[in-house]
Amino acid sequence: MKKHLLGAAWLVAAVAVIGCSKDSASGSTGSAPAAATKVDLTAAKAEYQTRCASCHGASGHGDGAAAAALNPKPRNYGDKAWQSSVTDEQIRKTILMGGAAVGKSPIMPAAPDLDSKPEIVEGLVQVVRGFGK
Repeated sequence: MKKHLLGAAWLVAAVAVIGCSKDSASGSTGSAPAAATKVDLTAAKAEYQTRCASCHGASGHGDGAAAAALNPKPRNYGDKAWQSSVTDEQIRKTILMGGAAVGKSPIMPAAPDLDSKPEIVEGLVQVVRGFGK
């Protein structure tokens, strides 16, 4: 019995070490490391146009049709200072949880339905990053 418990403890420790080294190697702090997540850029661009462009604009500069009526104004994704100040994980979290959940504008809606579509979320992060290039 004692030998069995030692074997089980070793297995748990090995799994924990492997799991931790995977996360630290990818540089991600989220539940789905970007390197392990497939990206659907085509679907993400369509999602951006449907969900985001009315406020953030087709070119991501915060100048969408609805932006004029919003206070605060939507984020300008082309702002290089902002791009360098935010992590991909922060962008993911804002997409999924909305602005209020991350200390930003409560006007920014959450998209919890995308939690089951990590390939689209990763694509949206790439779309947002693309506006800063």
